[in-house]
Formats: sequence, structure tokens, C-alpha cells
Amino acid sequence: MMRAVCPACGHSQYENPKVVVGCIPVHGERIVMCKRAIEPRHGLWTLPAGFMELNETAAEGAAREALEEANAQVEIEELYTVFSIPHISQVYMMFRARLLDPNVSPGVESLEVRLVTEDEIPWDSLAFAMVKRTLDFFLEDRRRGEFVTRFGDIRAPLR
Repeated sequence: MMRAVCPACGHSQYENPKVVVGCIPVHGERIVMCKRAIEPRHGLWTLPAGFMELNETAAEGAAREALEEANAQVEIEELYTVFSIPHISQVYMMFRARLLDPNVSPGVESLEVRLVTEDEIPWDSLAFAMVKRTLDFFLEDRRRGEFVTRFGDIRAPLR
């Protein structure tokens, strides 16, 4: 991998992937979903997630994103899915979370927020492949009654 190196002092300038953190906030059988008010994928549905900030843990970032996007107070549980998405240089870390108060509403990055059942998930309007895979795993594990941490890669679609 080529890196920018200062010829005067030898400092290497690293370009690293961005870490995205989020959660699957659950209240009973319902899951919090957000309709995006920003690009990319404006108007499509997602789970609350966003870029991790400096000086916060991954779990703190996931809880912050739930609050910012859905005014959702959550208790972060265990790490659930980790996906590397090399073509956009991002790593997604999604946590399971318990919604503490079902009164949710759109934050500035959301057009709409809903508590949905499995049958109400807008499968044809999901914003990202990571969201679909995370929801597929979550619903499968919930039916089985056992949650396991999952990880994988999401590659760019072939053209």
C-alpha cells in the first residue's frame, strides 16, 4: 500500500477506514427503524447508525446515534454484527439494544421513525445491504431463541 510520506521529516500520512456504529433497538417484538433525511440513500429505511466520534467507545457511539436519529433512549447490549465494506472503506459494528422508552421520534437525520414488527419491515426500501443482512440474522436468531455474533464482508456489486 502506498502512503504519503513527507520527504523532510519522514512522517507517514495514514488513511484508514471509517468505523460506523449502530444498534438494533428493540421493544418487545418491535424494532426501531429510521427513514433517512440525508444522503446517501435519502428517503430509504435503516437502523440508527453513524460514524463513531473521537473519545467515545463503540457502544457509546451506538447509543448516541440512536438518540440523534430516533430520539431513542437505549441500553446497549452485546456486539451483534461486524461487516467490512472495503469498496467504501468502512467497518460497521452493530449492537443489540433494548429500547427503554417506546416514545421515539425523528431526529435531524430522519424523516420518520417507526417501531415495526417483522411483517412491517420495509424490505424493498432498505438503505443498505448491511441493514438487510443484520435484520435477516436478527430475525433468524430471534426465532431460534439464541443470538450469536456475526461478521462478514460486503463487496461492491459486480457491474
